[in-house]
Amino acid sequence: MPDELLQRLRRFHDDAFPRYRQRFQDLVAQGQRPTTLFIGCSDSRLVPHLLTGTGPGELFLVRNVGAFVPPCDGSHGHHGTAAAIEFAVLSLQVRRIVVCGHSHCGAVKALYGEVPAEALNLQRWLELGREAVLPVQATPEALRRTEQRAVVLQLERLMDYPMVRRRVQAGELTLHGWHYVIEEGEVHVFDLEQAGFVAASSADHSGTGPYAPYVEHDGQVLCADVDIAQCGAPAQE
Repeated sequence: MPDELLQRLRRFHDDAFPRYRQRFQDLVAQGQRPTTLFIGCSDSRLVPHLLTGTGPGELFLVRNVGAFVPPCDGSHGHHGTAAAIEFAVLSLQVRRIVVCGHSHCGAVKALYGEVPAEALNLQRWLELGREAVLPVQATPEALRRTEQRAVVLQLERLMDYPMVRRRVQAGELTLHGWHYVIEEGEVHVFDLEQAGFVAASSADHSGTGPYAPYVEHDGQVLCADVDIAQCGAPAQE
């Protein structure tokens, strides 16, 4: 049986690399200077470079199950995502952070179901999205809303990182929440003023992050600081 991976590696070296040779040589000589930290789900249907039209050296990529952001205090144990955030903000001085969730997310679906007993790390990891869960059945609409709510919760958690908050407040860093609808090829960007997600094809910007608690457009509370029982509940007058 042919070794498909080996064939692809050879194809890259022989066909693709020559087109980018000078670019890679410049990145080696001058070092990487990506402008954007892209935190995306590990789902194979989400392809960041294809989605953003970027090339080598433009995106600093972090991918994990659910596109979740762990607490900055290390309470979730050793974690590469937290280290990557610190490195991107402090060392690479990125100007943008994108958190990108997507439709039909297995991590979000798992929040409403069961996880294999032996998947101990996955069980613990999924708790980072627990606050986004709605107190309803896992209908397609509920899953879509949970996917979007999870993106916003990660943006809020990013603001707990001192270096992120400092640079955001100084106007040196912006946060962007995206929800990619796979079957439509459309990214919906989070708009703080509209308290919801807007299709990029009709949006005025590439997304704004929440720097304070907010209420969703239909009057539901979405805030990492409130009791979990309130999440998805009607807002108080």
